[in-house]
Order: sequence, then structure tokens, then C-alpha cells
Amino acid sequence: MLRTHSFLSSWVQERRMKWLGILRLVALSECLVIIPLTKIKTMRETFREKNLQTNFLEENTNSSSQNASDDPNITLLPLRNCLDVVYVGNITIGTPPQKLRVVFDTSTAYTWVHASPCSNPSCRRRNHFNPHLSTTFQLIGQTFNINYGAGKIVGFFGFDTVRVSGKQKIMNLVNMHQEFGLSVKETGLSSPISDGVLGLGFPSLAPKGITPILDKLKTRGLISHPVFAFYLSTRKVYGSVMMLGGVDHRYHKGELKWIPVSQTHFWQITMTNITMNGMTVACFNGCQAILDTGTVFLAGPIKYIGVIQKLISAMPYHQQYLVPCDNIRKLPKIIFTINHIDYPVPAEAYIQRGPHGICTSLFYGDTETWNQPETWILGEVFLRLYFSVYDRGNNRVGLAPAV
Repeated sequence: MLRTHSFLSSWVQERRMKWLGILRLVALSECLVIIPLTKIKTMRETFREKNLQTNFLEENTNSSSQNASDDPNITLLPLRNCLDVVYVGNITIGTPPQKLRVVFDTSTAYTWVHASPCSNPSCRRRNHFNPHLSTTFQLIGQTFNINYGAGKIVGFFGFDTVRVSGKQKIMNLVNMHQEFGLSVKETGLSSPISDGVLGLGFPSLAPKGITPILDKLKTRGLISHPVFAFYLSTRKVYGSVMMLGGVDHRYHKGELKWIPVSQTHFWQITMTNITMNGMTVACFNGCQAILDTGTVFLAGPIKYIGVIQKLISAMPYHQQYLVPCDNIRKLPKIIFTINHIDYPVPAEAYIQRGPHGICTSLFYGDTETWNQPETWILGEVFLRLYFSVYDRGNNRVGLAPAV
């Protein structure tokens, strides 16, 4: 009898928890927008296949398919992976709408697009937003100047209607009065891969008086929760998605492990250590890590990246480190320990395969110039393996193995 009572109590509790989980998922998906990401052949891969990479490196040393959805409220917006470093997708701005291709980037809170006219010759290869053709555009007058390392952009801010939607037209996220930047001058940014950036970082990354789009969507009730997530498929060209307003748990295995944001600026968390072959190779006394959808690399201080390149026998070539592809099977995993949980990244992930038996290391030394403790950037290499959730309501990041 006691055993029966215990079993029934456990069963009732399990059923209750299951329904609470279902109800939570329904609540989260009420205004959920799922944005398909398309992985396409990159420019770097194309150069390699045509045996043009050497010339390209020497000349540049400064270097749609839709997923089916069971939820009728989910909108699908195709995005593309370009140059191994960014994901881009279509939004519209203005009345009537002007279509623009933007980077969805967790490392900035700016939303900006190239304006017409633009003084740089590379602008001719991009789409532009023309404020004179929009009946709803309003000028703010505030200017901006953004440095991107490889170059910078200069422009001004305005208001207009911004729409995020998909071909199915099931749901549109329409913000009628969104601040965004219009770039009118740029230097060093010659790639035509995008028409601008949609920033998903914290408001502290934005200029004073400018509200990021995620905050506007939440304030206006256009999304139920200030949450977004990324699933980056490693197995196929199509199938990657970005979720906005909630989480679809079909894209990860096991439970999400939540990590507090250590600084509400970037999506920054505290990391315990970094090991290879059971040996600590970096982050000896704890360090910081930034989840960044705007880069492919695993980046860290040059002195530690140099040690890792030696451990994997990577040889410098121009601005890259090359590894014989036959060695990949022998190379160790690199393990990032976060909140006492190990997140291994195998060599198949941190080495990019190329033709002719030559592969490229995706470790990059960069972050010493930052005026803060030891910091690592976990880019697409890491995020392909781990489904990531960004919860602004609770200032936390969720990670789980991707399906």
C-alpha cells in the first residue's frame, strides 16, 4: 500500500511537472518567430576549390529553404552564412518596405544599414535604404562612428518601421518607430555580404538615447519574452534557425544549463578553465567568455592561442594557421569548463577542412587589447555544437548539446 501510494504520488508529480513544462513551452512559443539559417559555400571555400587562395591571401593581407513548423504562429525567415563569420537574413525598413540583408549579431546593440547615397565604391554591390523613398522615416540627427577593426562606418540615426517576417507571412514583427543607423561613409569594409547589422546585444552597447530592437519589441508587446536562441546545424546546408521571442526545445538534447551573465554588456559569462589532454592550457584562474554569433573563431589572448597552435602542430601561413587534414583524427578535444560543466569541442569542429589535404585552424589570437581580465570569444565553432539561448529577462545564457 505504501509502495502504491509512493508510486501514485511520484506519477502525479511527474505528470504535473510534464504539464508545467508543456504550458511553459506554449507560453514561450506564443509569439515565437523561428528564422531559418542557410549554410552556403563560403568565399574562402570557393577560393580554395579554384586554387586561388594563395593569391587572395597575398592581395588581402589586411584582410532558402524553409523549415516546416507545427505552430501556425511561427514565421520563417531565411538567412545565409557568409564568409564563415556571419549569418544574414532579410528584413524590411520603411513605407513602402525596402528589403535589406543584415547580420544578426550578439556582439553589438546597433541596428544599422547602408544608406543611399553612399560614398564608398563597394556600396554599389549592396542594397541601400533610401530615406527619401519612405513616407514614415523621421530623422533623429544624432550621428555615430563605429570601428570594426578592419574598418569603420560613419552615419546618422533615424526612426522608421522595421519588419521581421518570412515568406509564409504567418507572423510579422512590425516595430513602427524603431531607431536605426544609416551609414553614409565607410573605410576598410569592402565585402558585399550584407547591407547592415541587426544588433542583439545589451542596451549598454548602444549609444545614449538609442533603444535596441529587442527592447523595443518587448516593450511594445510584439514578443512575449525578451529571449532569442540559435541552432546552427553542422550536418546539412539547410536546417539552422534563429528563434526570437521564445525557445523551441526540439533543437537540443537534454536540459538547458543556465549560466548567469557576468556583465550586462556583451553576452559575457564566467569560465572556469580551458583544457586539452587533461592539461590546463588557458584560463588558469578563471576567465571571461563572450558568446558571439558574429564570428566563426575561438578567439583568445595571443600567448595562449600560440600554445594551442603548437599543441595541434598548426603552422603559420600569412594570417592563418594550417594543419594537415590527415592529422585531425589524432588531435585532442579542447574543453571549455563553464559553471563546472565541460563543453568539449573536437578537432573536427575547430579545424576547417580544405582541398589538397590542407586544413585551417579556427583558433585566433586577438583579445589582449581589451581592458579587462582574460577574455575568450566563443564563436560559430562553439555555437554549432551547443544550442544557445539568450535570456534578457533573467540576464542568463542557456547551453545544451545541439541535436
